[in-house]
Amino acid sequence: MKITAVDPFYLRMPDITTAADGTQDTLLVRIQTDTGLEGWGECDASPLVSLAVYCCPMSHGNIINIRSSLIGETLDGPDDILRLSEKTLRNGLDIQQIQHAYSGAEIALWDVVGQQLNKPIYRLLAEMSGTSSTAHPKLPYASVLFGDTPEATYRIAARLREQGYRAAKFGWGPMGKFGEAHDIALVRAAREGMGTEAQIMIDAGVVWESDHETAYQRAEAFSQFSPTWLEEPLAPDAVEAYGALTRRNPSVRIAAGEGSNTYRMAEDIIVHGGIEFVQIDAGRIGGILPSFQVRQLAEEHGIQYVNHTFKSHLSLAAAFHVFATNPDFNLLEYPAAGSELSQRLVAEPFEVESDGMVRIKDLPGLGVGVDTEAIRPYLAPVRIEVGTDAVFEQESL
Repeated sequence: MKITAVDPFYLRMPDITTAADGTQDTLLVRIQTDTGLEGWGECDASPLVSLAVYCCPMSHGNIINIRSSLIGETLDGPDDILRLSEKTLRNGLDIQQIQHAYSGAEIALWDVVGQQLNKPIYRLLAEMSGTSSTAHPKLPYASVLFGDTPEATYRIAARLREQGYRAAKFGWGPMGKFGEAHDIALVRAAREGMGTEAQIMIDAGVVWESDHETAYQRAEAFSQFSPTWLEEPLAPDAVEAYGALTRRNPSVRIAAGEGSNTYRMAEDIIVHGGIEFVQIDAGRIGGILPSFQVRQLAEEHGIQYVNHTFKSHLSLAAAFHVFATNPDFNLLEYPAAGSELSQRLVAEPFEVESDGMVRIKDLPGLGVGVDTEAIRPYLAPVRIEVGTDAVFEQESL
């Protein structure tokens, strides 16, 4: 089959705030083919910057937009996805945000191929890698932001506990901004709200940048609350600082990796940063295949692969397929408090089942569909002109 259309769609909430909430707006990508099949993907990046990567006029041979690289190409199986990824990234070599932007298209390509072959993506990945095709349930951890105060954090945690979550991650917000005592109070509130039996994870939101000494001190201070990990205490590119931190064997294990926008960045933080959990966002790193390659690297190094997903359940589906077949990678970041837009984007989201687990959908492609009717009100008008020519105008859903 041939690719006939590659369409990005910018959606946003009516009001955008400075909260570290990436669900306030998003960029969806739809790929259509001459067989009538269409696939969807979602980018986790600055949506309008990514949108430009789909339609910007060519500057030279290394700045060719994603649409031009894909339209008219053959798409029949996983080998074509690999070929098209290599072509698109080569054509966009000098486009700074190419991996972020291309992630949405790459996910949509997998969605189309899965539908064409009548197989879920996780099975296609298993066949490609010669590994087990049996999917395993995951324990969802509700992914939320810290409250503005310890008291607000406690209320958030208690509400999650009432909803039946057995694990939750608290991040960003005031963490690291008001001193050690306040940081400890935030984590204490999260633990008390969730109870002693639940898992809690702490996301420091890169607040200490390259200050591995402070990161170590906080890890030791937080250990009394038994968090599963301390996530991104340092900046994504502070690999040497991560190495210095992990060589001291802090009492709380260190997680990182969501900032990796290439496989090599993920490899660097695994090999030289000494982390014990690698968290990859399929909507940032270039899509499903590079995420799967990082999963394989995590298996080789004996560390745990975890998805990073703080968008919609379309992104969650893409992330889930990557590691569904590894029973040891048993934790699933589960967006639990996103915007109305993110909650309405998928018609049939992943449900937490009666045993507290989430299971992959055994359906072709991603296994979820975009609810175009529900999200149409969030479609924002966008028009990009160069001189008198319109190089992009947002279509209707």
